[in-house]
Amino acid sequence: MVNDSEAPANGYVQPSIDVKALAALLDGAYGEIRDLVRANLTQHAEVLEDAERLGLDAFRDRVRDVVVEMAATGQTGMGFPQAYGGGGDVGASIAAFETLAFGDLSVLVKTGVQFGLFGGAILHLGTERHHEAYLPRLITGELMGCFAMTETGHGSDVQALRTQARYDPDSAEFVITTDGEAARKDYIGNAARHAELAVVFAQLEVGGRQEGVHAFVVPIRIDGAPAPGVRIEDDGRKMGLNGVDNGRIWFDQVRVPREALLNRFADVTADGTYRSEIENPGRRFFTMLGTLVQGRVSVAGAAVNASKVALTIAVKYASRRRQFTAAADGEEQLLLDYGTHQRRLLPLLARTYALHFAQDVVRTQLHEVFSRPQADDLARRELESRAAGLKALGTWHATRTIQECREACGGAGYLAINRFAALKADSDVFTTFEGDNHVLLQLVTKGLLTHHASEFENLDQRGMVRYVTALALDTIIEKASVHKLLERVRDLLPGGDQWDQEAGLLDSEYQLAMLRFREEHMLAGLARRLKRGMDQGGQPGAVFSQVQDHVIAVASAHVERLVLEAFVERMRQLPDGDEKVALGLLCDLFALSTIENDRAWFMEHGRLTAQRSKAIHREVNDLCRKVRAIAVDLVDAWTIPAPMLRSPDLLG
Repeated sequence: MVNDSEAPANGYVQPSIDVKALAALLDGAYGEIRDLVRANLTQHAEVLEDAERLGLDAFRDRVRDVVVEMAATGQTGMGFPQAYGGGGDVGASIAAFETLAFGDLSVLVKTGVQFGLFGGAILHLGTERHHEAYLPRLITGELMGCFAMTETGHGSDVQALRTQARYDPDSAEFVITTDGEAARKDYIGNAARHAELAVVFAQLEVGGRQEGVHAFVVPIRIDGAPAPGVRIEDDGRKMGLNGVDNGRIWFDQVRVPREALLNRFADVTADGTYRSEIENPGRRFFTMLGTLVQGRVSVAGAAVNASKVALTIAVKYASRRRQFTAAADGEEQLLLDYGTHQRRLLPLLARTYALHFAQDVVRTQLHEVFSRPQADDLARRELESRAAGLKALGTWHATRTIQECREACGGAGYLAINRFAALKADSDVFTTFEGDNHVLLQLVTKGLLTHHASEFENLDQRGMVRYVTALALDTIIEKASVHKLLERVRDLLPGGDQWDQEAGLLDSEYQLAMLRFREEHMLAGLARRLKRGMDQGGQPGAVFSQVQDHVIAVASAHVERLVLEAFVERMRQLPDGDEKVALGLLCDLFALSTIENDRAWFMEHGRLTAQRSKAIHREVNDLCRKVRAIAVDLVDAWTIPAPMLRSPDLLG
């Protein structure tokens, strides 16, 4: 990010970081709410030990108590309307949730279930009658609830849920029924112990006609016991997050009043007439689910912050732990001075910073979309796509980072007191809840293939393939053709056809051009493969299945390009100074390590010579050495409360 022409004549000058200034930059506009969460985490730091010393039920109750106590400070209600006791700021609610990930992740997830999923469904799918009835007590934690969508037989495929909700006009009630064992609600947070109400997603039947999946408010406990017709079982111990009481729910002819339907997008009159302003069932379904995108944005941010905890511990440990004599004076060398250790940790540090700035973008988009009186359909679809992709890459990054940091701390990292046991176990499920990552990336690519067209909302997988091959293929190939892409790149960089050989490695336009080239080349290739499969008589479902590896690659390339663009744009907004230089090192390290990680693809497609590949490898090594000098300051700027790091064996 620092052009050669801007470098001092005597060469590189190591930046000196003002940690407080960098921390303020990272906290952004939400510094006050983030500080409140940090204070709450510090006040309840003992919950990290409670996870190890308490029994299952006692720990679950302890987590609930912490969540309710935090709710009393206003931390968890920021996204709800002020009229009901909330803060009226969607962006602040995401910032608070992200910061909460510095602490115990059972507290984080229970907060997400109560206020994000259950509360979010009431807020976004319900109307004033539901808001008045539930939001004031929900926001304080007095009323606990759960979000009953996933079934044993259907997780990601929400449209195929089998729980039934039949309207009975004689009693003006809905009858909720579990249609077989595969239709039981499963893995439902808050269900096993604490929830009184559930937002239940079920297939609505009115007058013998199926109207698709809708959401209903259903009591599941009365005075602590299962409600009539409701059966609840505990899912039992899990790999992690054992402070969250996940459970299974069955419904046997459970009757709820007509007003239990969350009716923002559709309603049923007393006489049994179904009404909706959105006539198309597919569009109505996707509009309903689109209001719940906040969950994916929240999980992405939480994953990035869990990565920060792991990196802070590993980097600070490596800056004080010595091993093996490496100098003539006989003094052992610091772990972080070893090139291999730098290679293991510092590209992950750079990627975490990059994801942080990408999260800033998606949080801002979410706030803008949900703050508008009228929804912009295209903006909403683009938000959903970005949120899905960032959730996938962010949660995979957390899994990889936490594992690498644990290994980098040796045997000490394996002790529960040093945080990694809980971080690994509790964050592992992030890759599959709020949508399996592979499924989410397929959604991202489908949006790219159809240009986020509204018509896609009405198409199943086979219909999408037909749409792409019949209508959109020529446009996609034209947009992403190598010829036109190269023309655009040549306008930005010197070197003519050799732009990728002549441009400086630290030129952000070169870095962006490389990632854009990869994405658009992949997208055009995918469109051609789909067309070829159909031209050869393939069935749409089979054709799509055969190219799923390509689908995932396109989405990953697209999201990595978005992440780099977010980082570069943030860099361009900064005033000159040491913080900009330091972040520039991280931006370059993220960009070049990303290219290096996929250099086989770039070489196969003629955009990277062996000589250039080796030069990138050397540059990454050099960037790691430069970042090493400021690595401790960079992790300190995340301002993770010391009690959250714990790790006495690693940090002293």
